[in-house]
Amino acid sequence: MSRYAASLRAFGRVFANPRVRNIQIAGAGSTLGTWAYAVALPVYAYHSGGARAVGLLFFARMALAALAAPWLGVLADRWSRRQLMLSGDLIRCAIFVGITAAASAGTSPYVVYVLAVTSTVVSGSYSPAQAALLPSLVETPDELTAANLVGNTISSVGMFAGPALGGILLAVSTPSAVFALNAALFLWSAAFVIQVPRDKPPQPAERPSFLPELTAGFATVWRTPALRVVIGLTTAEEIVYGALEVLLVVLAIRLLHAGNAGYGWLNTAMGVGSVAGAFIVAAVAARRRLAGGFGLGILLWGVALCAAAALSTLAPALVLLGLVGTAAILVQVTSVTLLQRSAQNEVLGRVFAVLESLMLAGTAVGAAVAPGLVSWLGARGALIATGALLPVLLVPLWPSLRRIDAEAAIAEEPLELLRKIEIFAHLPEPVLERLASGATPISVVADQVVVSRGEAGRHFYVIAAGRAGVELDEGETRELQPGEFFGEIALLRDVPRTATVRALEPLRLYAVERDAFLAAVTGHAPTLAAAENVVSSRLPAGSLLG
Repeated sequence: MSRYAASLRAFGRVFANPRVRNIQIAGAGSTLGTWAYAVALPVYAYHSGGARAVGLLFFARMALAALAAPWLGVLADRWSRRQLMLSGDLIRCAIFVGITAAASAGTSPYVVYVLAVTSTVVSGSYSPAQAALLPSLVETPDELTAANLVGNTISSVGMFAGPALGGILLAVSTPSAVFALNAALFLWSAAFVIQVPRDKPPQPAERPSFLPELTAGFATVWRTPALRVVIGLTTAEEIVYGALEVLLVVLAIRLLHAGNAGYGWLNTAMGVGSVAGAFIVAAVAARRRLAGGFGLGILLWGVALCAAAALSTLAPALVLLGLVGTAAILVQVTSVTLLQRSAQNEVLGRVFAVLESLMLAGTAVGAAVAPGLVSWLGARGALIATGALLPVLLVPLWPSLRRIDAEAAIAEEPLELLRKIEIFAHLPEPVLERLASGATPISVVADQVVVSRGEAGRHFYVIAAGRAGVELDEGETRELQPGEFFGEIALLRDVPRTATVRALEPLRLYAVERDAFLAAVTGHAPTLAAAENVVSSRLPAGSLLG
């Protein structure tokens, strides 16, 4: 119960912070809009050109968005993130005003298709900008965790509330009504984003050329087996998801005879399943070993979809689609965490840009292939073939997947030591875990010098056991105990060591390499501020622990 009480308090702090609250409410509008029209657009396309039109439109939207994703991801690190979100909302609002007018007037469906593709591409800028902006708006690590949880909950609720709204409107009106609702929801989102104070664009010490920024993520994924396996299976899941976007229309209208609204209810069931699955995800994500949960999600996806092929009534189909929703959120959470633990911090953003791009491309491929599967195998055969893809891929890749947990093993002792240091109090847990995993254990005999005044600083040190003395200019010696640290001033100020540190008795230390320390500290604004406070507090007192 204490854990739930702490969670409730964290949620309370999130909504008490007006900047975070506005971002979350804006996100609710954007999410609802995205999912509401995800129901109306396939129905519109199906009645305009059948399953082929649905598949081709979905392919065009996802393929072009996949090509744009890496570029938009870089923009999120170069422009004001708040301004990028605001621009995205206003552009999408204008687009859906145009779609509503075109659909209502009976204009050629290709006008609607072009505008819909443009909206999907523009949407690719919103989530990266929101994720990058959020850490600068919170005040504590707990608040950031709670804010992320609120955001994920909003996404899950939107996953079923949006299709439900769309399904209700489709039952009593036409897709044009849903498109008009979309325009209003994006305007709603913009109205709350504009209340967030404008942030300054990131200002790195050295701006690399644009092409290396784009390709570094792909090169990292290619070189790292763990990243290849997780991203590969996640991309395969998105291929299935893209096919399902087409097959759900066929399932609802042709096999279940549930009409336009039935498509909305099937999407709603997936959203409900993802919210219900959050409890399972919370238990799995708390474990240090996540490969089993990731594999379970992949397997559940396939089995539930194959089983849906045998159905002819709506109720059991809703249950199975709920299981698909649970599988989807399980794969999403575990794959993200595995990537965070397996990729280096300096390329992590670009690795996720690769994931985003490949997921969109996979969705596009699935949507393009699905109509051909329906023509070749029939509706039920297409569902079985699509669902079987994931288990077939999982079997040979399972040994590689299991090895990821071993390679991403967390060093518990250095993690606990670093977690208690004030400099790292605001550091996100995955970054702290990577920092701990790269820490080198060092043993030092009594009276041995660890660092000497005037030498170049190459490591940050934390004491695991033993005592050390800091020898200052005035001949004074300050004693350091287990859990205390030294070496940060030379790294942060880029100056020679300002003091000598000597072992007063046998020492066990953990040394964090300079580049890893600086990447973690300078890459997270609250952590950098905490580090500067520590340095400022030590310098005037003469305790120069270089």
